Amino acid sequence: MEMFRRIFFAAVLAGAVAGLVASAIQQWRVVPLILEAERYEISEAHAIDHEQDATPAAPHLHELPEGMEPWSPADGLERTFYTVLATTLAGLGFALLMGAVSTFASIEITAENALFWSVGGFLAFSLMPAIGLPPDLPGMAGAELTQRQFWWLGTAFATGAAALLVAKLRNLAGAVIALVVLLAPHIIGAPTPPDVPADVPAHLATAYAANTLFSSFVFWLVLGAAYGWINRKLLAQETSRDG
Repeated sequence: MEMFRRIFFAAVLAGAVAGLVASAIQQWRVVPLILEAERYEISEAHAIDHEQDATPAAPHLHELPEGMEPWSPADGLERTFYTVLATTLAGLGFALLMGAVSTFASIEITAENALFWSVGGFLAFSLMPAIGLPPDLPGMAGAELTQRQFWWLGTAFATGAAALLVAKLRNLAGAVIALVVLLAPHIIGAPTPPDVPADVPAHLATAYAANTLFSSFVFWLVLGAAYGWINRKLLAQETSRDG
């Protein structure tokens, strides 16, 4: 019971710290790009409205009643609050997942191997999925949502499994199997988006993808380091009590 309590508290504290750090980087490097892309999207929508004739179209099955709009946080402080909240909750979730995987694999997360967990998390949940599905801005066309989600989850799972195979087996056969598992989703191929022009310029999309990956990399570095350090402190407290 003490072990699970320690894992839980280490995950909560490390996840909160990493989420807050990532939120700060996103506000600095990522959010301004999203706001700029939204301006392109709004301009394009206005242009389409002016091009359409005055004949009223038949209502779409998924349209909201007249006068109603889907809820979204207001720009400014409210939007920032919900962005920080979502990022922090994501940090808690990833930290708990990391703790669960470490328990399942019987690999304790320590300050010494924190970099392994950081790199593994970044590869599994950011870099390898981004090879097939790069982060996209509002106004950019994407493949069907269910297909993207399925491929993303499969890639994350395959990458995580490959990292654990390397860590547990530590031999040539394990490395070969891990390589096959790692490459399998990319051999199958990610779902292809429709070939339509994007509302946002290419340089903005490139900057967004790069800064999103940068934010994620810092997030995982902080998460692994914080988890390893906190876990070591809590373990030392357990040892002193038992002693």
